[in-house]
Amino acid sequence: MHNKNMKSSLTLILSCLIMFIVSCSSIPTQDQNKSNIKLKLNIETSNKNKEIIIESLLKENIQFSINFDANNSYLLKDAVLNSNMKYFCKSFIDEQRDIIESAVFNKKDNDDKRILIIYSDKYINSISPLKSKHPQELYYLLSKKDFENNIKKILHVNQSIERYSHISNLDKNLEIQHNPRVRKDISKIYFLTDYDLGKTIVPIFKNYALSINFYSTSELFHDAADIKKLADFEGTFIPLSPEIFQKIINKKNITNIQNEFEILMIDDFLEIEKINQNNLYKRKILLETGYTKVQKNKCIDRSLPIWKIDMNNLILQT
Repeated sequence: MHNKNMKSSLTLILSCLIMFIVSCSSIPTQDQNKSNIKLKLNIETSNKNKEIIIESLLKENIQFSINFDANNSYLLKDAVLNSNMKYFCKSFIDEQRDIIESAVFNKKDNDDKRILIIYSDKYINSISPLKSKHPQELYYLLSKKDFENNIKKILHVNQSIERYSHISNLDKNLEIQHNPRVRKDISKIYFLTDYDLGKTIVPIFKNYALSINFYSTSELFHDAADIKKLADFEGTFIPLSPEIFQKIINKKNITNIQNEFEILMIDDFLEIEKINQNNLYKRKILLETGYTKVQKNKCIDRSLPIWKIDMNNLILQT
């Protein structure tokens, strides 16, 4: 009973605090460039997203009013990166997948090599449409169970090791330098895994398959709590610019990279809402995810490039 009363009290305090902050933020600012910009929002969303929205709007130093309890409000889902947010054509993750998969499966006419797709249990539903579109490629489900031996089998490294062992056994006095050879019929590797598995298996694949290009979306490192953890995926092609990481590389004690991306996505949504409500259309605007066009009554495509992760370059530019 005591815990229930405590929870109700905390909810009431939070609601009052939000109402107080919003009422204070509606006072006209002294910033002459923004004094005429107003923003009115009716949004239904999680407490986590409410906090991000309030913090973002207070930094803007504009007049705004916001209602989180109005009927028929816009629903901003808690899973921001997978949500088809208002004004955007697709979710952040779907847009990344479209871009990276276009690069992965774009094969030259004379290229008879195959694409290797490595995925975990979490992405089984995403694999089905890929198999339908590209049935000739190689698909392997990996887990943490005996993953190293499974990687050797997938790349045929075990066969190379067995051949070496056989030759060595013919003459024990013969010293042979041996670097395990991987199969020659793979041109690219596409990873559909989360950070927990990815941080373990990608460095192993890299150790054996240095000459093969790796590809992934940002899902590969969402749960990393430090941008420097991207070093585990050095050289991997991802559909994001280094600038998006420079926005967060100096932040300390972040929850994880996914949370930082969610903040940036909500900032973009609020920026476009501001443009629409105040008729501030421009040919191109700089969002947190890069330059894009905002046109009335047209959904927005994010202009996501493909970047090869380069930690030295990223740190030097910061």
